[in-house]
Amino acid sequence: MPSQAVPSWGDPAATARRVSPSAGECGVKDQVSCSGSPAGRPGDEPDVGSSAPVGRPSRTARHLAIVGATATGKTALAVALARRSPRVELVSVDAMAVYKGLDIGTAKPTPDQRDGVAWHLLDLLDPACEFSVAQFQAAGRAALAGIEERGHVAVLVGGTGLYHRALVDGLALPGRYPQIAAELEHEADAVGSQALHLRLAALDPLAASRIEPGNRRRVVRALEVTLGSGRPFSASGPGLDAYRPSEVSQVGLALEREELDRRIAERLEHQLAAGFVEEVRMLACRPGGLGRTARQALGYREIIASLAGELGLAEALEETLRRTRAFARRQVRWFRRDPRVEWVDARTPQLVEQLVDRHGLARGPAPRLPCET
Repeated sequence: MPSQAVPSWGDPAATARRVSPSAGECGVKDQVSCSGSPAGRPGDEPDVGSSAPVGRPSRTARHLAIVGATATGKTALAVALARRSPRVELVSVDAMAVYKGLDIGTAKPTPDQRDGVAWHLLDLLDPACEFSVAQFQAAGRAALAGIEERGHVAVLVGGTGLYHRALVDGLALPGRYPQIAAELEHEADAVGSQALHLRLAALDPLAASRIEPGNRRRVVRALEVTLGSGRPFSASGPGLDAYRPSEVSQVGLALEREELDRRIAERLEHQLAAGFVEEVRMLACRPGGLGRTARQALGYREIIASLAGELGLAEALEETLRRTRAFARRQVRWFRRDPRVEWVDARTPQLVEQLVDRHGLARGPAPRLPCET
């Protein structure tokens, strides 16, 4: 969501009322959220023109995705599209927005941004639970199927690159090896993800080159598959370097690095004013606490360390800024590798109207492909 708008999550005292899910609710449910009337992350940055118009989507495209770095305004743009066209339903593609209670720090759509808009894949499960790419893919496919049944158009919005590719390209995901994964998690606790990354580099250099050493979850997963299957993780499926034709047109929101850094800092100030620290405190103290994945969310890990006395609050916030900015760089690199993404300046005037026009969002029900009955 754009940094200019202060989140409307309300005063910090209300955080206690919002953070209320009980532990153990790990089933994926409540896949659609709608208030009011229902509608049924060459260089780091791309070149951004002054305000080039958005091009026409491919003839096979029936849905739209808005991608790009955090704090570029993806959520605000998606909400504006949904309010402009009643046939649009929004699908969140965010690995942390699936968790109930992780609201302020994840820049989850606010109550105002949900009012009268159909949202999918928000608040699916308890933050003590783990959630895999395969689970997200299954939930996403179900959401898209329902949207298509209603003759509506999905706008995918979010910056979790692997989740995005799993849904847009239907990636064939490798199997799970729970015992190996548990052993690797124990090893990561003992020696850290950097040591596991070195081990991955020896077994699968290509996969290691694509994964940040500090990204424990992905390092463990790549090693789990490599060790469990006996084949390199990078050999799974067609690979992330295959960009096939898709039914989803993709628009990327771009900003210069200095502007993006400014927005990230300004958004953190707004999040703190909205009760971010209290939200983390309530989540950490609830029965079940935060699971391994949820506690790695940007800002949550650092504030938990501050609450535990391991970091001063100022130090925790500085680390949050550093890590968020590094995450934004990785998001840009990820999405820039996809030649199907059409990049536009996030500040383009009349961008909503351009997208409505170019993607036919104001027309009647989405046309079925010739092969469909």
